[in-house]
Amino acid sequence: MVLSVDGAALTALLLASVRVVAWLAVVPPFSTRGIPAMAKVVLALGLSLSMAPMLAETTLPTTTPELVLATTAQALIGLGMGFVTMLLFSAVGAAGSLIDLFGGFALASAWDPLGMNMNTVFGRFHQMLATVLLLATGGHLLVIGGLLSTFKYLPLTGLPDVSDWDGVLVTAFSMFFTVAVQMALPMIAVLFVADLALALLTKVAPQLNALNVMFPAKVGLTLLLLGMSFPMLPGAVEHLVELANEAMATMAGAG
Repeated sequence: MVLSVDGAALTALLLASVRVVAWLAVVPPFSTRGIPAMAKVVLALGLSLSMAPMLAETTLPTTTPELVLATTAQALIGLGMGFVTMLLFSAVGAAGSLIDLFGGFALASAWDPLGMNMNTVFGRFHQMLATVLLLATGGHLLVIGGLLSTFKYLPLTGLPDVSDWDGVLVTAFSMFFTVAVQMALPMIAVLFVADLALALLTKVAPQLNALNVMFPAKVGLTLLLLGMSFPMLPGAVEHLVELANEAMATMAGAG
C-alpha cells in the first residue's frame, strides 16, 4: 500500500500553523502555562487545517531559502498580531491594577505562576473575569476567526506592509490606556475624594491621628464599591474583540 501526500497542502498547513502557533504563544488565555504547549500545537494544526485547502491553491515557496524566509515571516506576523491582541486584552487587567493602586491593594502584589509575572489582587481578578466573559460569550471564536481571515489578505508568501504597523501600535496603546482608565475612573474618583476627606480630617483634628485609619478605610471603601466596574466589563470585552479583529485585518493589509 502506497500513501501519497499532497505536497502543496502539507506545505500550506505547516506554514499556516507557524503563524497560528506564534499568535497563540502571545495571546491570553492561550499564552498561560495552564494550557500545555502540545495542546497549543494541536490547536494550531487544527485551525490551520481548515485553511490549508484554500492556501494550497495560492503561490507557495518551492526552494529551501524561500521556505525558510516564509517560515520566518509567518512567525513574525503571528507574533506581531498576537502582541497587539494581547495589548488590547490586557486593558481589563490594567483597570484592576489601577484600582489596586488607588485602593491600597498594590502592596499585596504576588507572583502569578500562570502569567509568569507580578500581578495585583484586582488586576488578576479583573483579568480572570474578562477571560470568563470572553469564553462564555464566544468572543474567543471571533478573535480566532479574525486571525484566520488574515490569510485571505496576506498569503503565505506575502510580506506585510510594516509601514502601517506603527499606526496600529499607537492606536492599540491609546485604546489600552483609554479603556483601562474609563473602567477604573469611577473607583479612582471615589477613592481620590476619600483621600481628600481624610487629609482634611487630619488638618482639622490632628489628635484623631487619621493616618492610622486612612488605610483600612480605603480598603473597606474599595471592597464596598468594587462592583462599580463590573457592569462595564461585558461591553469592554466586546469592544476589545472588535478592536483586535480590526487591528489584525489592518496589519494584514485589508485596508
